Amino acid sequence: MTTSKNWQANSTMNSQEIIQMLAGIGAIITNSHIVYTSGRHGSAYINKDALYVHPQITFRLCEILARPYQADTVDVVAGPAVGGVILAQWVAYHLNRSRSSGETLAIYAEEESGSLRFKRGYDQFIKPGTSVVIVEDVLTTGGSARKVIEAVRALGGNVQGLSALCNRGGISPEHIGGVPLHALITLNLDSWAEEECPLCRHHVPVNTTVGKGKAFLARHQIRPE
Repeated sequence: MTTSKNWQANSTMNSQEIIQMLAGIGAIITNSHIVYTSGRHGSAYINKDALYVHPQITFRLCEILARPYQADTVDVVAGPAVGGVILAQWVAYHLNRSRSSGETLAIYAEEESGSLRFKRGYDQFIKPGTSVVIVEDVLTTGGSARKVIEAVRALGGNVQGLSALCNRGGISPEHIGGVPLHALITLNLDSWAEEECPLCRHHVPVNTTVGKGKAFLARHQIRPE
């Protein structure tokens, strides 16, 4: 198991080393039968919840997420609830460490009627011309990140870029409104529509510990194995 002490000792890591580290703490699951939030099935899963229990590792990854930006030019870091809340805090923290003056704030957007909105008074921190960096944990369809970008633009904010832990859906800037995209790792994971899933066809048990496996079994009235 990779420890936070070992991770902290490495000043730089390439994408393959990051992948190995995430696999070591159970944040990348392979050779399983996963039901994703989108309803599609696959054999691998990015379990960001296994990452967030390791503050030192999360701290270091967010330092890398912050690197593409000039700290003094970023007013706000924003992400979608829930995972984006943690990332926004740490990325803003690292940007603040590099600022010469002022403060970079951290906020998050929540779901409302199929969109994402800044509630709890967070909308007051984005005004016309406000410079915003978006953070996301895993990009599959890019939908959540795109909704945060739309929420920022609706308030007149300027999106500098999107930083993500993992791009697993082949997302490009064109998928997210032309925003520059920075991902720590890119994984091309197979996925299939439910009716085309070879794992279902071969009766491979569905993983109920992550993803939407429990809901899938309940919908089909299947007892977990």
